[in-house]
Amino acid sequence: MDITAKQKLREFLTEAIQRHSGQSEFSDDDSLFISGLLDSFSMMNLVMYLEEAFGLDFSNLEFEVSLIDSVNAIATLVA
Repeated sequence: MDITAKQKLREFLTEAIQRHSGQSEFSDDDSLFISGLLDSFSMMNLVMYLEEAFGLDFSNLEFEVSLIDSVNAIATLVA
């Protein structure tokens, strides 16, 4: 994942986190879902965003929340 793609991902996540929890600061290693920063509705939106922005197909993956629970985990998945 290049820098621009990671910035766009962080922008998407920042907006989602602000809507859900009011928080705006998080690191690339912070848990997004297990920690409660985001909820299951946010997860569905994130999956749709990742499918559209990066061409991922989650129907072909054995999905676990750990795959998308941090910016770094998402970067690994996209790569």
